[in-house]
Amino acid sequence: MKLICIGRNYAKHIEELENERPEHPVIFLKPDTSILLKKQPFFIPDFSNDIHHEVEILVKINRLGKHIDEKFAHKYYSQIGLGIDFTARDLQSQLKAKGLPWEKAKGFDGAAVISEFVDKAQFSDLNKLDFSLEKNGEKVQIGNTSHMLWKINELIAYASQYFTLKIGDIIFTGTPAGVSRVEPNDKLDGFIEDRKMFSIRVK
Repeated sequence: MKLICIGRNYAKHIEELENERPEHPVIFLKPDTSILLKKQPFFIPDFSNDIHHEVEILVKINRLGKHIDEKFAHKYYSQIGLGIDFTARDLQSQLKAKGLPWEKAKGFDGAAVISEFVDKAQFSDLNKLDFSLEKNGEKVQIGNTSHMLWKINELIAYASQYFTLKIGDIIFTGTPAGVSRVEPNDKLDGFIEDRKMFSIRVK
């Protein structure tokens, strides 16, 4: 199982971090050890003073695929979920400044929140899907998949040109604007439309 993550897929998030808009999807990986265990709190790691939340729609791959044509990509998943790509922003900035990989800032233990998955057929249009993150009861990230630079099927097709997609692989599809630092005792609640998908405590 691998976690394939897409960076810079929402224009306003690109703007808030003052990043360059990419020509192609930005892909990085998280190890399976980064998955936050169910019902466990997220512990801020000792090596960072600036952990940010990034809420994202998730896609779970349900069949083996390589060089998938975009028009067939919808056949490679039947469920979606919601997650958080926790990011050590201070460490990431240091690594980026030196032209080094981001893995330490993105793939550390507990850095991937993954909700339960639900049947995608429950939603009328996956390309117009509302999702959000509340921090301590206040909405801090509000997204809609219509604002993706690359839609879900495009991401599956693109990623499959480089990585064989296997059953159980999860794609993090990118985060909208509104990312911010988490603090001890924060409570993070994630929603797809009006459905609560997860609730996480920060320690």
